[in-house]
Amino acid sequence: MDVLSPLARHLPSLSVCYVDETFAGWGTDEACIIKILGHRNAAQRKLIRETYEATYEKDLLQDLDGEISGDFQRVVHLWTMAPAERDAYLANEAIKHLPGSNCIIMEIACARSSVDLFKVRQNYQARYKKSLEEDVADHSTGDFRKLLVSLVTALRYEGEEVNMELASDEAKILHEKISDKAYSDEEFIRILSIRSKTQLNATFNQYNDKFGNAINKDLRANPKDQYLTLLRSAIKCLMEPEKYFEKVLRLAMKGFGTDEESLTRVVATRAEVDMELIKEKYYKRNSVTLESAISDDTSGDYEKMLLALIGHGNL
Repeated sequence: MDVLSPLARHLPSLSVCYVDETFAGWGTDEACIIKILGHRNAAQRKLIRETYEATYEKDLLQDLDGEISGDFQRVVHLWTMAPAERDAYLANEAIKHLPGSNCIIMEIACARSSVDLFKVRQNYQARYKKSLEEDVADHSTGDFRKLLVSLVTALRYEGEEVNMELASDEAKILHEKISDKAYSDEEFIRILSIRSKTQLNATFNQYNDKFGNAINKDLRANPKDQYLTLLRSAIKCLMEPEKYFEKVLRLAMKGFGTDEESLTRVVATRAEVDMELIKEKYYKRNSVTLESAISDDTSGDYEKMLLALIGHGNL
């Protein structure tokens, strides 16, 4: 049973007082926002929002948006949301910019558990009065539509049981489709969309053992093909999300300039999930800590909030 500690039970009302004080008088105390919201887990943030609304009859998110701005506002806004609410919000934003934001829809579909993805779909429908799959289908075309709609409607088995005979058979099917360049074949997409992640891992291992290459290596026939890029990303996100998100962070801070949108999205969505693993992968791949990279590429309250979130560990 998930029960908040006695101290945590007092956090909502205590934090609400502090948050309200940050808005009082001249200016806003951004450090206080970071101190409170940047160090509260999802259950505590939910209680803070509920207590704030009950106390002041106002939406905390709207009040925060009215007091802060820029990248700092964006990360605070996303972080303060409940996970399913946040994903529904991100999905709706991404749908408006398809196909350029295909990867965001794919991330939400592949990196979340079946239970979490179901909650996202419920939240999306309640918030936007349309189903997530309907909106994805309406705003995408061709092979992208086939893949993304199948992924967002997936309801995968979450257990550890594996059928090795099925893994062997489906590895052969995948190899046949790749050999025929039938990358959007219904059977190919069906396997990716309905099998559990444990079963897929066994299938991809069988693929490697039988045919001598990792499946993603064989999907590099045309590196410039955007559909194949999305397909490879989906497989990586399903099997090794920490490696996928490490790459997103690396590319977001590579070279001149910073992709703040991607940096913010990954930190806000993974801070309470697998950030410690992502940090380990980042250091191993880049020989520099994620903290150092963020400090080099960002500044001010935005930097401080990001650093607070990636330090969350198991909150």
